[in-house]
Amino acid sequence: MYSLSTCWNSDRHTDGHAMLREIRDLGFAYAELSHGIRLSLVPGILDAVAAGVIRITTLHNFCPLPIGVTRAAPNVFKFTSLDRKERDNALRHTLKTLEFAERVQAQLVVLHLGAIDMYDYTDKLLELAEAGKRETPKYQKLCAEAEAKREARKERHQEAAYELLRQIEEDARRRGLLLGVENREALEEIPFESDFQFFLHEFRGGPVRYWHDTGHAQIKENLGFIQHALHLESLADALAGFHIHDVVFPGRDHRPPGQGMIDFAGLRPYVRPEHIKVLEMSPSLTAEEVLAGANHIRSLWGDE
Repeated sequence: MYSLSTCWNSDRHTDGHAMLREIRDLGFAYAELSHGIRLSLVPGILDAVAAGVIRITTLHNFCPLPIGVTRAAPNVFKFTSLDRKERDNALRHTLKTLEFAERVQAQLVVLHLGAIDMYDYTDKLLELAEAGKRETPKYQKLCAEAEAKREARKERHQEAAYELLRQIEEDARRRGLLLGVENREALEEIPFESDFQFFLHEFRGGPVRYWHDTGHAQIKENLGFIQHALHLESLADALAGFHIHDVVFPGRDHRPPGQGMIDFAGLRPYVRPEHIKVLEMSPSLTAEEVLAGANHIRSLWGDE
């Protein structure tokens, strides 16, 4: 099934029913409630779902936004934080997301697990890549530094995140929900690409699945840390679904499929009809651009 994320239009709406009606009027029978859903949108969302305007496939944590937060903020509370109060807030608001997901009859909640405390190498590497300096000694040195520092510092942050996720998965199991742990574009965010296999093995047998973001994976490839298709292939057995968007080199993402550099045809062998496929489009795009991207991906991956 193909779904359109409300990250495309939630900022433009004050009524949740109208927000979802706009997506339905584009021809989408399904929507994802993204991480920009303000509390004021909730009554209209519930009305639209009850009226059968649209079906909700997924929610993106945190949804709805915590009180006092008015803009999309998926990393406002990190599972990886060493501050117990922040982790308690992450747990509390994630459980609220799961409760809301059950109310709107969603199948899965997409999660960011957080990041380790280190210098932001990602933006600097993207800047160098855009300047054509990916093969320079300076670039390679920064990559090596980033690898070494994140490996040296990950253990405590990773343990904190996994402890929290174990609590959350029990609630998800009780509600009949899946949890999709998303691959991230920033080098400091976990799970690291080299750790995903171990992570999924640790949480095997429960509701935790892999959630593949095509744009984030392509950015990681552009930085030289993975090969996009091989990364997806290695995790295909645990895959629940996709955030679908294209990338203009090196890191301008949330473009319509077909307007960037991703080889979507090359990813096709790992796509199954049962996977949830969410188009995650920039709010700067027109309705026509969104539809063109949807048509492009359907032409390559099929209509299911």
